[in-house]
Amino acid sequence: MKLKPLADRVVVKMVETEETTKSGIILTGSAKEKPQVAEILAVGPGGVVDGKEVKMYVKVGDKVITGQYAGTEVKLDGEEVKIVRQSDILAIVE
Repeated sequence: MKLKPLADRVVVKMVETEETTKSGIILTGSAKEKPQVAEILAVGPGGVVDGKEVKMYVKVGDKVITGQYAGTEVKLDGEEVKIVRQSDILAIVE
């Protein structure tokens, strides 16, 4: 996949959540929450965005938590990815 995000944008791929709860209950497709943990595939260069200097704090391969409805979903080469602004990333998962 060749996607190069611009400015403060980041390309992420959502990570599938487990289909069973900790207590062993199997969840159906409609009962599962929308996944919010994603892996970063590409990072924009940063720079000046809306008149402010933006430094990129994430890197390719990081696992992050994004806002549930943040970003734009894109299907490229049969793979679904999401393009979000760095400010839509809530945390890095360590």
